[in-house]
Amino acid sequence: MSRIGKVAVGVLLVFCLGTFDAWARYKIIKMSTTTSTQASGLLDVLLPELEKDTGITVKVIAKGTGAAIRDGMDGNVDVMLVHAREREMKFIKQGYGTNRYAVMHNDFIIVGPPADPAGIKGNSDVIAAFKKFASNRARFVSRGDDSGTHTKEQSIWKKTGLTVKTNTTMIEKKGKKREITFIHPHGLGNWYLSIGQGMGKTLTFADEKLAYTLVDRGTYIKYKFGREVPVDLEIMCQGDPFLANPYGVIPINPQKHPHVQYELAKEFAEWLVSERGQTIIANYRLLGKQLFYPDAQK
Repeated sequence: MSRIGKVAVGVLLVFCLGTFDAWARYKIIKMSTTTSTQASGLLDVLLPELEKDTGITVKVIAKGTGAAIRDGMDGNVDVMLVHAREREMKFIKQGYGTNRYAVMHNDFIIVGPPADPAGIKGNSDVIAAFKKFASNRARFVSRGDDSGTHTKEQSIWKKTGLTVKTNTTMIEKKGKKREITFIHPHGLGNWYLSIGQGMGKTLTFADEKLAYTLVDRGTYIKYKFGREVPVDLEIMCQGDPFLANPYGVIPINPQKHPHVQYELAKEFAEWLVSERGQTIIANYRLLGKQLFYPDAQK
């Protein structure tokens, strides 16, 4: 081969490598998700396998479901993985998301101090448990942060038939302030404590205050069995069908935000609900305990 030919081949090779690097960098998507999926360690197992299979790298932005949904509405992310089905369906109806893929579920539980001042231990009726908190003025800690867990808690208070009040407050997370409006029973600041924090801090605070709280099972397992200094809180109420906690993945609608990486987000969503993704979810264990149950592959 002549020198000119070698130079041409070299230039072509550099061009191809540069194109490949650019293509590889292009296969990056931003995902807004809940703190529970990240804190559980599931994403640390799931996302490397996704990258092996598809070449897609996911930049994770973990926050409460309310803030995650706002990221989707603003077009700040390409896809969401959250757990507030009613709000997810409203998000899609408003045209911000293209489709909700049912990915997995776990459940919520009520935990509290071993002394159980409200007398709810062993109760599987979450509505009755919440009524007892109010009637006994038993200390309860709410995340109060517009997360999926906070949304579930508010829906339980509504079902109790008790009089609830609406409150608007400012919360601050990671240096960012935002206003949220939420409902709560009478007793805010007295026996009912709303702290505007994530699940881990809420659990720790409830433990310190000998209070009850609503928590996803995965985070509780981590804080009860996976730390050198575990929380003393015990499971008080579980098993109520109303405590089911389904997760859905939603690609952001490119008609609302043309800049989003829709095709990659869709590929990611479809991988999550494929047999491969669902098997990884089903097999994931934390301290020997299964945290999530796949919903797409029956």
